[in-house]
Amino acid sequence: MRIATWNVNSLTARLARVEEWIAYAQPDVLCLQETKQADVAFPHGAFAALGYESAHHGDGRWNGVAIISRVGLDRVSTGMGSEHDAEGTRLIAADCGGARIVSVYVPNGRALDDPHYPAKLAWLGRLREFLDETTSSDQPLAVCGDFNVAPEDRDVWDPSQFDGMTHVSEPERAALAELEAWGLVDVFRRCYPDDRLFSWWDYRGGSFHRHRGMRIDLILATEVLAERTSFALIDRQARKGEKPSDHTPVFIDTSVE
Repeated sequence: MRIATWNVNSLTARLARVEEWIAYAQPDVLCLQETKQADVAFPHGAFAALGYESAHHGDGRWNGVAIISRVGLDRVSTGMGSEHDAEGTRLIAADCGGARIVSVYVPNGRALDDPHYPAKLAWLGRLREFLDETTSSDQPLAVCGDFNVAPEDRDVWDPSQFDGMTHVSEPERAALAELEAWGLVDVFRRCYPDDRLFSWWDYRGGSFHRHRGMRIDLILATEVLAERTSFALIDRQARKGEKPSDHTPVFIDTSVE
């Protein structure tokens, strides 16, 4: 089963690119983030034409998450059932092909002295509680999405350029480590220990062509999926061309049985 995640930075602007990527990458499950669409506007028909069921959680302004699947889409749930849903439209979950799939768009945090930063940490803490309440680490589960956290210094192009900034602070990394301690594996990192493997590049300053990026789009899976993963990829090709997202897809090939 090929499980993929992609922050598309507006599905309205990039539906054609997503359709093109699905056609050649053939994911079984694709988690989308930052769709920036309302539920009523989500293009279920376009994905159905490609052979996929889809579920979406969005209000049409910011955020917005979705799961599209060609291996089943059952027990769909949205949000985390708490005050952390106040910002909304950042989590959707479903059963797909024998695995529980969760698509997340973790808050950005903005700056270490911004009120959004402690809210980001609280959201990550609530995510771990949500996992405790809804599943267990011995089940096939993948939490996929834009975590807005680079797990280690090797996941940014130059750590000195991020001193005192979000995405790399110790509290953020500690919150991410708590998710892994719950029983999740950073599957791509297990497959590829190399430095300078990125999934996001700023639009400005030619960052993509200068390879100045961060790895913040993750697939965190329970061991039952991680141990069966045969392949993983950050697809840099999808970051090229006209009007790309600033993120690119990440996917793994695994098996539930």
